[in-house]
Amino acid sequence: MGMTQHAEPAVTTPPAPGPKETDGRTAQRSLALRLLGRPDVGVFLGAVAVWVFFLITAPPVRDGSSMANILYQSSTIGIMALPVALLMIGGEFDLSSGVAVITSALTASMLAYQLTLNVWAGVIAALIVSLAIGFLNGWLVVKTGLPSFLITLGTFLILQGVNLAVTKLVTGNVATDDISNMDGFAGAKKVFASSFEVGGVQIKITIVYWLVFAAIATWVLLRTKYGNWIFAVGGNKDSARAVGVPVTFTKISLFMLVGFGAWFVGMHNLFSFNTVQSGEGVGQELIYISAAVIGGCLLTGGAGSAIGPVFGAFMFGMVQQGIVYAGWNPDWFKAFLGVMLLGAVLINLWVSRTATRR
Repeated sequence: MGMTQHAEPAVTTPPAPGPKETDGRTAQRSLALRLLGRPDVGVFLGAVAVWVFFLITAPPVRDGSSMANILYQSSTIGIMALPVALLMIGGEFDLSSGVAVITSALTASMLAYQLTLNVWAGVIAALIVSLAIGFLNGWLVVKTGLPSFLITLGTFLILQGVNLAVTKLVTGNVATDDISNMDGFAGAKKVFASSFEVGGVQIKITIVYWLVFAAIATWVLLRTKYGNWIFAVGGNKDSARAVGVPVTFTKISLFMLVGFGAWFVGMHNLFSFNTVQSGEGVGQELIYISAAVIGGCLLTGGAGSAIGPVFGAFMFGMVQQGIVYAGWNPDWFKAFLGVMLLGAVLINLWVSRTATRR
């Protein structure tokens, strides 16, 4: 009688649990590294450091009215730094933004005064001109393929010459005429250059606009399809176009957004001082770009935020006014500007390498 043998199933003992293997792609970064990876954290810490420095070295800064002046100075920079930052995230520059502010103010002032119109007619005409300048810059960049640095450098020179030449031709002077007695001036001043009191301190309306615009820009970047388009065209426009991103529309609209910012700041300047000096604005474009760079926007595009330039603009306003309150020579401002810009670039480089280190 044969015997049937049944093979017993092999029993395998599971290996003892050990540490989970991870590589650089799956390893969880610490909270500190994740925070360092945000483009606005470094500039926030820098803004706090500058604020504390001037609190110690310039006692007048501690006064509420002095801080209101600092915030006002920051807002006039910050309102323009926001669209400039979005444009940089989209991979482009606009060197004409500083003189475009003056072009806008000159257009509104001279058109209304010389034609004896309500100042709101000049305001609307200035908006159209500013948007047209932005459209032209964007269209030329997209259609020619030339670097925006070269295109907008040409626009900068054209506007600088036109501002001076046309103002002298029309008014016989380098400044526009006073429009404070014209129809509509009071209403326009209330919109663009009014102030209100909080705790006995006069607060300029531009501070409110600055923060509202920053909130809108942040929402657009982080919560909308258009924000994704901005990052995409700044990262790689060819790849963005391949996946259906409207590159032409995005870039032109970003330049037009800079034009809108130039119009708004130009209207504030006009209705704050009633007249405009045609030679102003030169050099402001570097401050706007520097505020964006200090705020974490990369020169190569594709990275940045709207909150970072807010702190960058605050640092500029803090230094510009803090030097005055400290009783120092105002000429030191440009030196501080260079130090802050160089420091921000080095810090951004260090943060980027630290945050991505495997």
